[in-house]
Amino acid sequence: MTKKMGMIGLRDASSMAYRRPEPTSSIPATQSSPAVHATPFRPEAYSQPYCDFMTANPTIFHAVDGFTKQLETKGYIRLPEREPWTSKLERGGKYYCTRNGSAFIAFSVGMNYQCGNGMAIVAGHIDALTAKLKPVSKVPTKAGFVQLGVAPYAGAMSETWWDRDLSIGGRVLVRDPSTGKVESRLVKLDWPIARIPTLAPHFGAPSQGPFNKETQMVPIIGIDNSDIFQHAADADSSIKPGTFAATQPEKLVKVICSELGVKDYNTILNWELELYDSQPARLGGLEKDLIFAGRIDDKLCCYAAQEALLASPDNTSTNSIKMVGMFDDEEIGSLLRQGARSNFMSSVMERITEAFAPNYGPNILSQTVANSFFVSSDVIHAVNPNFLNVYLEHHAPRLNVGVAVSADSNGHMTTDSVSYGFMSRIADLCDSRLQVFQIRNDSRSGGTIGPMTSSRIGMRAIDVGIPQLSMHSIRATTGSLDPGLGVKLFKGFFDHFEEVDKEFADF
Repeated sequence: MTKKMGMIGLRDASSMAYRRPEPTSSIPATQSSPAVHATPFRPEAYSQPYCDFMTANPTIFHAVDGFTKQLETKGYIRLPEREPWTSKLERGGKYYCTRNGSAFIAFSVGMNYQCGNGMAIVAGHIDALTAKLKPVSKVPTKAGFVQLGVAPYAGAMSETWWDRDLSIGGRVLVRDPSTGKVESRLVKLDWPIARIPTLAPHFGAPSQGPFNKETQMVPIIGIDNSDIFQHAADADSSIKPGTFAATQPEKLVKVICSELGVKDYNTILNWELELYDSQPARLGGLEKDLIFAGRIDDKLCCYAAQEALLASPDNTSTNSIKMVGMFDDEEIGSLLRQGARSNFMSSVMERITEAFAPNYGPNILSQTVANSFFVSSDVIHAVNPNFLNVYLEHHAPRLNVGVAVSADSNGHMTTDSVSYGFMSRIADLCDSRLQVFQIRNDSRSGGTIGPMTSSRIGMRAIDVGIPQLSMHSIRATTGSLDPGLGVKLFKGFFDHFEEVDKEFADF
């Protein structure tokens, strides 16, 4: 997230659902996801599955692939954007669509849904700070080290990235030699391949920074001492000059092709690869009441939203649409076609409304928007015990307590009194506790997809977030109950949407 600021007032939560009997494709076969119909709801059931998901899906492309494959195991049908939807949508149906392989929207249609009725939406961003390979990532060997040309995405490559075991993954575009068709293939290496080495403090001032990200934070990926042994490393003649593969480190091309089973290096048209902390997500703390992981922002809220959608029974909010959205590019402004500022969500809402409308037009679409409610879900700053002075009193969310409402007096959050009251009633009905966060006046506020999405479409909206420590670090911390507490509140939102919406009919 581009970072979070808060609101007023408090509320209350609760607490291992038994697990779903079958594993999903987004979670390793040794683990399974919590049961959909667990009673009572137990948030700790989601702790280990969340860690498993985070470890198995380190890049945005893997996360979208994992989430959508999980949806398919639960009966969700893929809707290609290129095709018409009108004849495919049915009451009681469950669907999803993707854009660019890095964003998706999933929704279920209530059995009694009528055009003009509202949509209950929870959405967040699935991108995270990372270091992406440059278009030409091959750089000259220096002092016997093979290095990799990378660029920071958002606030990545901070000092938290130094001396970390970095692996690589993402998507590779490959042309099938027999058909000529271009395919997207996912790849991730299961060992660390890169490291950004620090300069030891013995060197004095140069080791203290500030550091130049272009020249002093270049990852090393191997050793090549051919210069001192007076022989040049031979270039592989199977990599043709002028091809994409020729612009990348030769050994990296070979390793990636080996992982994908690609025989002809020259069939790689391009790739979007990124470095990531290879350390797995783990339960931590003396009583395992913490979670240590990379990329918590904002895959944590996305995970909770997806599990909530799957856990919400079909017999709740049957007159409405239940929807989750996960967007790319939030960390850099959401301005690309797969970002929250695009027409992705609005176009999906329009296509759903049109499919069920006898006479579609702007009137029925505006009615749908007015009856809908949007929950912008993005991680929020948990209170740091070593820096209590930077938090406002009564605006310092704790771990393992509940989701926090985010507010900001300057419009960086979309929360207002109506939306806060709406979510408070949801929390009451599902026995959840709401916390609250707002930044101090002498600190810098951030933002979420909430204001841009709600203003573009016109929906009532609120910003909420699951608390975490060390936002924008390569490695962050949340509570072991927090993924499940997020699921509980978001499931409550889907389950009780219509009931609460009737209470707020004048807004």
